[in-house]
Amino acid sequence: MWVLIGIPIVVLGFALRFNPLLVVTVAGISTGLAGGMHTVEIISAFGKAFTDNRYMGLIWLTLPVIAILERSGLKEQARHLISKVHAATTGRVLMLYFFLRQMTAALGLNSLGGHAQMVRPLIAPMAEAAAVTQYGDLPEDVRQKIRAHAAAADNVAVFFGEDIFIAVQSILLIKGFLEQYGINVEPLHLSVWAIPTAIAALIIHFIRLWLLDRSLAKRFDTQHGSAAK
Repeated sequence: MWVLIGIPIVVLGFALRFNPLLVVTVAGISTGLAGGMHTVEIISAFGKAFTDNRYMGLIWLTLPVIAILERSGLKEQARHLISKVHAATTGRVLMLYFFLRQMTAALGLNSLGGHAQMVRPLIAPMAEAAAVTQYGDLPEDVRQKIRAHAAAADNVAVFFGEDIFIAVQSILLIKGFLEQYGINVEPLHLSVWAIPTAIAALIIHFIRLWLLDRSLAKRFDTQHGSAAK
């Protein structure tokens, strides 16, 4: 019973808006003491958890770098670049990124994209700039819609593309899950059968982005027609 003491500590600490790191630390120590662990064992458990998950701290190195680039005009340069391409539309920009993201994920290069590294500082501004070039200033709801589609393009592309790469954790997870039910499947077979799924995802998402272009054109043509009257 007392080994669950960490749960109410976390709930109460977050409700009172205490420092999250302090709350989690106190909850962990309390749970360890309630479970009969010695102080040295608790400290060792904290150290092991930190060592096993130290790669998670890399995100705190990425964010400052992106912030510095944005402050130096990264978004503005991306918008300026895409505004020179007259054939570019919001849907076409996102289609190109989707294709590249899926291909690189299929080769195991998942780190080449991502929301923090690519979507927010580059892809979303370029998609917005393509719409601004066509239709002028965009309402806030349209900007948010374009940003949502940019994030979705990254998510869907990497989700269905990474399974093509044989040495990825999701393949091992699927193999392990099937083996629990007596189904033995080679990782290579899983990777091969991930190809038609990835192609289907690409076609479906390309249609969604084509419909996005059509919906934007229809909306702004209607607005311009109403303004002309």
